[in-house]
Amino acid sequence: MNELLTTIYDEYNRYIYHLCLKLTRNQNEAEDLMQEVWVKVVRYEESVSKVDHVKAWLTTITMNTFRDRYRKNVRRSKYMMNQPEQLDVPILDLVPNNDFTTEELVEKTEITKIVQEKMAQLDSIYQKTLWYFYVDQFSLAEISELMKVSIGTVKSRLFRAKARLKEILLSDNGVAEAVLA
Repeated sequence: MNELLTTIYDEYNRYIYHLCLKLTRNQNEAEDLMQEVWVKVVRYEESVSKVDHVKAWLTTITMNTFRDRYRKNVRRSKYMMNQPEQLDVPILDLVPNNDFTTEELVEKTEITKIVQEKMAQLDSIYQKTLWYFYVDQFSLAEISELMKVSIGTVKSRLFRAKARLKEILLSDNGVAEAVLA
């Protein structure tokens, strides 16, 4: 393993483990998932040097590996284990379609648009803090470095931004009804 991968492993190993643990809620499965993630990282070793945000890249690999693993387990347990020896229909017809329905896509799009409109009402410092934390998935330390403030200040801004956004969302009766329904 090259020096860059060793550095990345040393820096992000605990983060990846805790993310895996959060996703799987099981120590053994988290360790297995983490191992799969690091195998993929080593496999795509040549891509590592081209990555701008290593933490976001590792998070994406972890999330995708978890989703793939989950889907594989669901398919196996739901459709393969309880199958009769002979089927009258092709096996692929039994695999569920994980795509969103049109209604779910419209609802997701509308909610995203509403949240973005309400976020625009926040002060820019709060907008940036929320964006960095939830969209770019930066750590508190990374945000504090980017914004040139202490971690405590980032935590305070994040807390105030979420509280203010909630207040703005719930003050709009149409949005409050949609959210609470």
